[in-house]
Amino acid sequence: MSPLFQYRAALQPMPTPEELADEARRMSRLRTIVDVTSNLIMQSGFRRREAEALVDFAREKVLELFPGREETFEIVYARRFRRLIDEFTRPDSATVVPFPVGN
Repeated sequence: MSPLFQYRAALQPMPTPEELADEARRMSRLRTIVDVTSNLIMQSGFRRREAEALVDFAREKVLELFPGREETFEIVYARRFRRLIDEFTRPDSATVVPFPVGN
């Protein structure tokens, strides 16, 4: 560890037990939001638009827990949700292909 890093770390105030407990609570809530959102996308048979609305709601809730972390959400979670939406949702408009009737 460099001396500069040690110096900067020494200048940071130590978090209080209350701050640590609050951080743990918010992280637990974050995990729950992400897990529930992911499971719903994978298991509910949503149409794409419905899944995207769910992700928008999850994003809103996560940013309430961690204000100013939009970029982190986009890097870590938006990509994951996009992949799940691509893999597990149905298209918004389904095209019915008629079954050919033989003569």
